[in-house]
Amino acid sequence: MQWKGLSISPCNLCPRECLAHRAEGQRGFCQADDGIRVARAALHPWEEPCISGPKGSGTVFFAGCNLRCVYCQNYEIAAGGKGKAVTTKQLADIFLNLQAKGAANINLVTPDHYVTGVAEAVLLARDSGLALPVVYNGSGYEKREMIRALAGIVDIYLTDFKYMDPALAAKYSAAPDYPEVAKGALGEMADTVGEPVFDENGMMQRGVIVRHLLLPGHKKNARDVIRYVFGTHGDAVYLSLLNQYTPFERLREMPEYQSICRKVTRREYDAVVDYALELGVRNAFVQEGDTARESFIPAFDGEGTDL
Repeated sequence: MQWKGLSISPCNLCPRECLAHRAEGQRGFCQADDGIRVARAALHPWEEPCISGPKGSGTVFFAGCNLRCVYCQNYEIAAGGKGKAVTTKQLADIFLNLQAKGAANINLVTPDHYVTGVAEAVLLARDSGLALPVVYNGSGYEKREMIRALAGIVDIYLTDFKYMDPALAAKYSAAPDYPEVAKGALGEMADTVGEPVFDENGMMQRGVIVRHLLLPGHKKNARDVIRYVFGTHGDAVYLSLLNQYTPFERLREMPEYQSICRKVTRREYDAVVDYALELGVRNAFVQEGDTARESFIPAFDGEGTDL
């Protein structure tokens, strides 16, 4: 399927351009074939306040991922093994069902490798009455061309910016080019959706939020990310500084990852927040207390996929 120069077969949707022939059953680096797989579609209260709102964000979690983050918080679906196959029409119906439940927005979680079908589903849903903002909740590892192609479809980018250090990106996510890719993607996002816009209730209608998950022992990387994002985009984007890193037992079996087999300390996180304040960052979300708990990782049990 070709869409605005993007193709799933041979696949060139993401920066890896693995050219997998997904239409013939071959799986890409992301572990996806030519179908769309959804692991969960439900109201989700644990996003930033201007995204969650009083009832929750209408999150749609897609299976598969084009990164290999060893610490992935959604590992059981990122590996591509979970999720129900849906058509674009069924996905559009899922969006409309979330709207009927009172969702603040439609929140597409890691949709990169399905973007052609997801875009079609958004347009179908809008033709049938979808009136909510669409949030693209991604890893930051996206092609500029793809972001450009989503103009008029996506209203809000809720994007990660994981690394400024290529060595860390290679070690933890198998993507040494992540820093440069993320810079380009963020620039395109900011250009595409423009300055942040909020409604009378403080809910974001348009804009960019850049998330950074602090990794244990990596304050310098966090400071470098904050300095780049704020220095480049200023108040035109919001920062969201996360301390909710959850260490998993599977990492304890790998000696090279022992240093991240712990939670982030309060002192580490406070130092990063203080650095952001010293730079002059004002448009930011911070977390308080011990937020590294299982409640941030929902059950990927297929909720909301059977309509």
